[in-house]
Amino acid sequence: MENKVKKSIDLHGVACPMNFVKTKAALAGLAKEDLLEVILDEGEAILNVPRSVKEEGHQVIKVENLGSTFKVLIKKG
Repeated sequence: MENKVKKSIDLHGVACPMNFVKTKAALAGLAKEDLLEVILDEGEAILNVPRSVKEEGHQVIKVENLGSTFKVLIKKG
């Protein structure tokens, strides 16, 4: 059974690189294996944030296109 999302943040309208900074801060407050749900804009945000969290050692579980935004599910590494 999949873990429940521990925290959800809406970064719609937040510019790069602040959306990654806020995602990183949210992950810092979670325990290993916890799930974080992040809402990101299309464009730079959806290209950069998932790549950057992977580089930090976290796992991108799912990316869901919601139209003009995306829901990204990240498992803390």
